Amino acid sequence: MTISIGDKLPETTFKTMTAEGAKNLTTDDVFAGKKVVLFAVPGAFTPTCSNNHLPGYIENHDAILARGVDTIAVVSVNDVHVMGAWARFSGGEGKVQFLADGSGDFARAAGLDLDLSAAGMGLRSKRFSMIVDDGKVTQLNIEGTPGQAIDSGAARILEQL
Repeated sequence: MTISIGDKLPETTFKTMTAEGAKNLTTDDVFAGKKVVLFAVPGAFTPTCSNNHLPGYIENHDAILARGVDTIAVVSVNDVHVMGAWARFSGGEGKVQFLADGSGDFARAAGLDLDLSAAGMGLRSKRFSMIVDDGKVTQLNIEGTPGQAIDSGAARILEQL
């Protein structure tokens, strides 16, 4: 079942890359007591994700935070090393928190998983964005058109904040 507005995020553990190496972060570590914009991409370094989706959040970082958001985070079914490299190469390091959902546990638990085996990518996450207030989903945007980042993009989130 897909997560909905009003639902609490599922308990899971993400990994993120720090200067000291990989670090585990629980759902509570990321969302408890905070207003967070979370967006998901099917894969780090993929064309739509790197060229259209992530850049909007980096470019609108200040505007999003100015509307009362504590953290902007991106999650993908990639390992922590890939997400760490993507943070560095994208210019998003320090602006967006890069969360690795390496085994797709969060995507599955939220009902936002996507089987891209036919394309050789295996289990991934649907492209989405959400506003999460203290662990509870207050807005949810699931991308309707493959290869696009319109419904789930930064401009849409700014409209909702």
